[in-house]
Amino acid sequence: MIRTLVTVAAAASLSGCGYNQFQTLDEQVNASWAEVLSQYQRRADLIPNIVNTVKGEANFEQETLTRVVEARARATSVQATPELINDPEALKKFQAAQGELSSALSRLLVVTENYPNLKANQGFQDLRVQLEGTENRITVARNRYIQTVASYNVHTRSFPNNLTAMLFGYKAKPNFTVQNEAAITTAPTVDFGTSARPTAPAASK
Repeated sequence: MIRTLVTVAAAASLSGCGYNQFQTLDEQVNASWAEVLSQYQRRADLIPNIVNTVKGEANFEQETLTRVVEARARATSVQATPELINDPEALKKFQAAQGELSSALSRLLVVTENYPNLKANQGFQDLRVQLEGTENRITVARNRYIQTVASYNVHTRSFPNNLTAMLFGYKAKPNFTVQNEAAITTAPTVDFGTSARPTAPAASK
C-alpha cells in the first residue's frame, strides 16, 4: 500500500511539474521535423527529372543548371539526423543549404521562361506543377515545425517546468533563424502566364 501511494504521489508530482507535457511536446517536435525532412526530400527527388528535361533544350545556360545540381548536392549532404534539431549550428547549416537550393531553383525557373520549347513541353510543365505543390508543402511543414518548437521552448522556460527541465535534461531547441527565413520561405516562382514575351536565349559558351 505504501509503495502504491508513493508511486501515485510521484506520478502526480511529475504531472504537476510539466513532465508529461514535455513528453507530448517533444514527440510533436520530432513528428513535425520528420515532415519537414520528408517534404525537402520530395523536392530533392524532383530535381534530377527537372534538370534532365532542361538539358534537352539546346543552348540552355549551363551555369544555371550547374548551380542547381551543386546546391542539391550540398543540401542532401547535410545529415539530417534526429540530433540535428538539438544542434543550433547544424540546423543553421541545414537551413542555409536548403535556402541556397531554393534560390538556385528560382533562378532556373526564371531562365526557362526564355525558352519557348520548354514552356510548350508538357512533361516539363507537369514537373513545375509538382515542384510548386512541393514548395507549398515545405512552407506548411516548416511553419508547423516553427510553432511546435516555440511551444516546446515556452514550456521549457516556464516556471516550474524549467526545474523539471533541468532535472531531466530537457533543453530549449534551436529554431529556424530569422536571418535566413526570408530566403527559405520564398518559393521558386512558377508562372504559367504568357504575358511576358520570351527573349531569345543567349548562346552558351
